[in-house]
Amino acid sequence: MSNSDSDLAPVAAVVVLAAGGGTRMKSNKSKLLHEVAGKSMLSFSVSAAAALNPEHLVVVVGHLREQVVEHLEQLSETVSTAVQDDQLGTGHAVACGLDGLGDLEGDVVVTYADVPMLTGDTLRQLVAVHRAHHNAVTVLTARVEDPTGYGRILRDGDVVTGIVEHKDADEAQRSIDEINSGIYVFDAATLREGLASLTTDNAQGEQYLTDVLRFAHESSRRCGAHLIDDVWQTEGVNDRVQLARMNLEMNRRIRDAWMLAGVTMVDPATTWIDVDVDLARDVVLLPGVILQGATTIGEGAIIGPDTTLMDVEVGAGAEVVRTHGSFAVIGEGATVGPFAYLRPGTELGKGGKIGTFVETKNAVIADGSKVPHLTYVGDAVIDEGVNIGAGTIFANYDGVYKSTTHVGARAFVGSNSVLVAPVDIGPGALVGAGSTITDDVPAGSLALARGRQRNIDGWMAERRPESKAAAAAAEHDGGIHPAVEESRAKKKA
Repeated sequence: MSNSDSDLAPVAAVVVLAAGGGTRMKSNKSKLLHEVAGKSMLSFSVSAAAALNPEHLVVVVGHLREQVVEHLEQLSETVSTAVQDDQLGTGHAVACGLDGLGDLEGDVVVTYADVPMLTGDTLRQLVAVHRAHHNAVTVLTARVEDPTGYGRILRDGDVVTGIVEHKDADEAQRSIDEINSGIYVFDAATLREGLASLTTDNAQGEQYLTDVLRFAHESSRRCGAHLIDDVWQTEGVNDRVQLARMNLEMNRRIRDAWMLAGVTMVDPATTWIDVDVDLARDVVLLPGVILQGATTIGEGAIIGPDTTLMDVEVGAGAEVVRTHGSFAVIGEGATVGPFAYLRPGTELGKGGKIGTFVETKNAVIADGSKVPHLTYVGDAVIDEGVNIGAGTIFANYDGVYKSTTHVGARAFVGSNSVLVAPVDIGPGALVGAGSTITDDVPAGSLALARGRQRNIDGWMAERRPESKAAAAAAEHDGGIHPAVEESRAKKKA
């Protein structure tokens, strides 16, 4: 924002047009609720409008208005709505938006709900230009390489004399590359009088907002334009092809901004970052990373490859590899993955580990604790320094209730164990491999819950004498493998 408009006085009203059918989107969801960079198009428009601190912020709704109104209630308590039951054109929509606001004085801004890249700064600049030139109407414009289909801006120097639609333009007018965005600032009195003068005497049978500018010019009231270089801020979204293009461009800008701020992206083309994501310096994003929602990544963390995080907090120096996570916290210096699934409520402490093919849900895993591989941890509290062996299942659901398992500090759970909640494993306890634990384990105790091993000598030779296994057994000298002998010796020592 420039110094000239940093202290811009509030406008009387902003009217956001959001009543269109959006039929080209071919969706059961309102077009305006489709997302760009993780936020609805409508939310971008409301945010930009709110930057003007308007006395009234009105969204004109129509098609699928129940969805739109419900979403607006989640976005802001200060936004009001007006209903356009019949789609009779942009002029009629603005009239619906102003209905009930009384005889406004000052400036009225009209914008659209499907222009997600329009910024609050641009609207403030538009209003500043409008006021500096004492205009009755000021239109936001841009220059495009191919203006086909757009309304052309007709000028006499810095005065706008009219807007001509493409289908009505002559050959000379079609050569004009300055186009109408449909976004305006009006003097309230001019807008009120201009709307009252509108007719439906045209090919579409609609009331055109552009005719208010013509009314102002013919009434000898000054009309101007604010020409911006960034044409994307004037681009609307009408179908899914345009939505994809808008997402691509928005993502490019988000990526570039973060790289200039000190984030490394090995393959930007496969990196997607939502607008509300926050990244610290020296973060490294490897190929195939998708960061969504309000995800935050701490300094020096390494994310990816092939990782999707939604609303996840990652601490400094952590490493997250080939992981899907949502609504989770990963502590400083922790490691996650590959092939880990962090569900909501997961909290991994500083220096902790969630490893390969591990799923966690509503699990608080303290500093230095490790869940290395092939494990499900649901509804658990694991204190510091714990090691959970491979294949362990935290059995949290009995078909009716979900219950919690607690594992105390520096306890060890052997591989292929089942902990049947609710159960408490005390600090320093040891659960033998293959155990099914249904009762609490006191601190420092060894818990064994498995059948005693029974060997039947000669079974293979007797039952399957022709098998390869029987032949291998016959060739064996009966000794124990040296590596096993070595491990046993270390244990005894």
